[in-house]
Amino acid sequence: MAALTPLLVTRDLRRAFGGLKAVDGVDIAVMPGEVRAIIGPNGAGKTTLVSLICGRIAPGSGTIRFDGEDITALPAHLRVRRGIAYTFQITSIFANLTAYDNVALPVHRRLAGRDNMHPRQLREAVMQALDRVGLAGRAGTTAGTLAYGHQRLLEVAMGLALQPRLLILDEPTQGLSDGEIDNFIALVRDIARQATVLLIEHNMPVVMELADRITVLNFGKVLAEGTPDEIRRNAEVQAAYLGSTADV
Repeated sequence: MAALTPLLVTRDLRRAFGGLKAVDGVDIAVMPGEVRAIIGPNGAGKTTLVSLICGRIAPGSGTIRFDGEDITALPAHLRVRRGIAYTFQITSIFANLTAYDNVALPVHRRLAGRDNMHPRQLREAVMQALDRVGLAGRAGTTAGTLAYGHQRLLEVAMGLALQPRLLILDEPTQGLSDGEIDNFIALVRDIARQATVLLIEHNMPVVMELADRITVLNFGKVLAEGTPDEIRRNAEVQAAYLGSTADV
């Protein structure tokens, strides 16, 4: 059986802001269908890394390949068309629109250009995305009035509405209750049946439960990479980020 080809590969990826090397020679390879977690202390370069991958900012040097194609110079909107969706660390919903209309925007983008697109298709796709994150009952609610945790879930629904091949989630459990976190874990497992997930998350129990592999960043560099058990036992990771194994 032929080995799987990575869906996402970065090579010697770098980005500096003034004298700060936010991303400093990062090499990663993410396989199709994988849930890959990116962890590390505050300021380790996690959000900068995924911003480079989705095209929000340009790298200083290095390459990014997606499904074998060099996308290093590709603008963000064309990366979306190729199947990369990114939910922000800080919510980027349209506060004055309903939850339904927020999700309708990416659905319309995905379906635009289809000669036979029917309004029913739009509604079904929107409601399916809202239902997956548990917000179907709040479709008519103005997004800005939703609880913060529900706003985060709405943004996940907006990403799912694009039917991405790679879904990047940046601190998705921030603001969620314990019960909502349990539902989120089930949701990511469901998403991973059809898509690859790149997850930035500070909640270590969530990371350890969900991730197939974990990449640990520290000062813009890859400190370690491995399975949750390997990362849990890694002395360098414990010293830099995790503390004692009792904290994991």
